[in-house]
Amino acid sequence: MEIKQIFENKKQYIDLLLLADEQESMIDKYLERGDMFVLCDDDLKAICVVTNEGKGIFEIKNIATVPKYQGQGYGKQLVNYLFEHYRSECSTMLVGTGDSPATIPFYQKCGFVISHRIKDFFIDNYDHPIFEGGKQLTDMVYLKKHLSNK
Repeated sequence: MEIKQIFENKKQYIDLLLLADEQESMIDKYLERGDMFVLCDDDLKAICVVTNEGKGIFEIKNIATVPKYQGQGYGKQLVNYLFEHYRSECSTMLVGTGDSPATIPFYQKCGFVISHRIKDFFIDNYDHPIFEGGKQLTDMVYLKKHLSNK
């Protein structure tokens, strides 16, 4: 297994990024300013984009696993890698997601706790309704994890 940072041609991974954030114009807002990482194990398994929000706060903006490899631990391995990679400069790692039983438990298993929510984020920022698990996403739920670096 190998995790490597991608510095150019980030859009080549747009199909996978769209699994986690289904509107390309929203991805465009963070893709170039973010750090992109891919996890490969023979072939591409997972991807993520992390942004530096300042004052020791970093945010996972996008994390996705190739569908046929979901549930095999690749996403968790990538998140754990991020904790180590950013430990020296990050005091708090954030992640925002929809209020979904498919994603919130994943982040909680990775050590995140619910922080706050942004009401109507998905309604106000996306040009179409987004559904996950048969439920329309409305609020953005933020989770955080404090990294013991300082």
